[in-house]
Amino acid sequence: MQALAGRAFRDARTRTIAFGYLFAIYAYIQPAGFKHAYPTLADRIEFAHAFANNAAIRLFYGYPYEVTTVSGYSAWRVGGTLAIAAAVFGVLAAVRALRAEEDSGRAELVLAGQVGRGASYAASLVGIGACIGVVWLAETIGFVIGGLPAGGSAYLALATASVALVFTGVGALASQVAANRRVALELGSAIVGLFLLLRIIADTSSGAGWLRWLTPLGWAEELRPFTGPRPLVLLAPLAATAFALALAGRIAKRRDLGTGVLPAKDSADPDLRLLGSPTALALRGERASLGVWLASFATFALVLGLLSSSISSAGITKGIKEEVAKLGAGSIATPTGYLALVFIFFVLAVSLFGCSQIANARREESEQRLETLLALPAGRLGWLAGRLVLAAGAAVALSVCAGLFTWAGAGLQGVSLSPARMLEAGANCLPVGLLFLGVAALAYGLWPRASVGIAYGLVTAAFLWQLVGSLLGVPKWLVEVTPFAHVGLVPAQPFKTGAAAIMLAIGLAAALAGLWAFRRRDLEGV
Repeated sequence: MQALAGRAFRDARTRTIAFGYLFAIYAYIQPAGFKHAYPTLADRIEFAHAFANNAAIRLFYGYPYEVTTVSGYSAWRVGGTLAIAAAVFGVLAAVRALRAEEDSGRAELVLAGQVGRGASYAASLVGIGACIGVVWLAETIGFVIGGLPAGGSAYLALATASVALVFTGVGALASQVAANRRVALELGSAIVGLFLLLRIIADTSSGAGWLRWLTPLGWAEELRPFTGPRPLVLLAPLAATAFALALAGRIAKRRDLGTGVLPAKDSADPDLRLLGSPTALALRGERASLGVWLASFATFALVLGLLSSSISSAGITKGIKEEVAKLGAGSIATPTGYLALVFIFFVLAVSLFGCSQIANARREESEQRLETLLALPAGRLGWLAGRLVLAAGAAVALSVCAGLFTWAGAGLQGVSLSPARMLEAGANCLPVGLLFLGVAALAYGLWPRASVGIAYGLVTAAFLWQLVGSLLGVPKWLVEVTPFAHVGLVPAQPFKTGAAAIMLAIGLAAALAGLWAFRRRDLEGV
């Protein structure tokens, strides 16, 4: 069992290191950036009046407690963002350690020996627990380096880690219910989105605070790090984790390998639609995932539009406006300025979507389904080019969806916005998104095994640098190394046609180079 747990930990080392760096850097940035941006108590009080009690800001970071202090501000910012990342980490870790091992056939080899299902399941959970421990330690170290007390830092990081534990249970359950790894990931992601929506409603709607007790993301808030800690709240995530893992383990012992509680598609009646070409086949396989992406964009955009009117009454001072202006959004004292600022998150989402499409292409190769496809009258270039065209078309659809639903939500609140400008704001997501799609394709053509990590890592690093580089006072030329710095934040700013053309050209060149590299290399398995 010890050897299996060690192998599960080693198999997840790349993901664990990536999340560990993300958590450590973000944890350091919060106290350090706050002390730099708001050095005096008066500045911090002005910040609290301007932002902390605004529903539009609570959408991202949760409900604020004592944000006039460095520790209270750090707990607020981390509780709303790293908790979401921890949820994603828990789902990914559980599905990878449980369902992916089974779908690849490695679980059968393990169980063919003297190891039983219960021991294998427990070993996987121990490995996941060790990974969560590493991420917790990285976050704690980040806070301590940023100047927060060690004890409070460890407790704040524990609040985040508790979310990862609960969603490990969610991922474990999804791995037993779903018929394969992909469906398990989609099911787990949908549950993350549902709990996030509950948290958003609880933090932005008057009288809905009780909803925090229905979501693990709300439990992390209710632990109140640095602002009146409530350690007894930890009983909620621990109980939920224990229940989910126990139920998943019980199902795992009773079902056959390679199956799930939900029926697999291959047991349904034959469906020959979208089998006319490799690109149509890719669309067939991506339909459910694209539907989830579109629904998520529509929901989030609608909520943003509905909340945009609340920013107009915020008493934002001149000093705070100047700090926010460093991010390139100009004034956010109006709904237009607020939407221009937060639309950068849609730019990030479209970029991550492009990475996910390359990850799906890589998965098709690693699972050896691509070999079967290429044995037919289908060429390599046509397959990858078709996937890139499909990804680009879906990115356009997501961008249009973001613009239209934001406009609709704002209109319902009486905010006057031009639909053409909001469509332009949506189109503003494409240059950066397609740039990273091309870069991810190049990485896939050159280094297929590392391509997914490279793609996600570049997007994450570039976005974090855009958020914090200007606030930390680094030279302007260094801030502008990230593509996110060259986005004209529509509708508050004009669309930067020149920068967009350059990014699209770089993305296209990278994609073409990726196609050339993919054509020349051998196919690689897991």
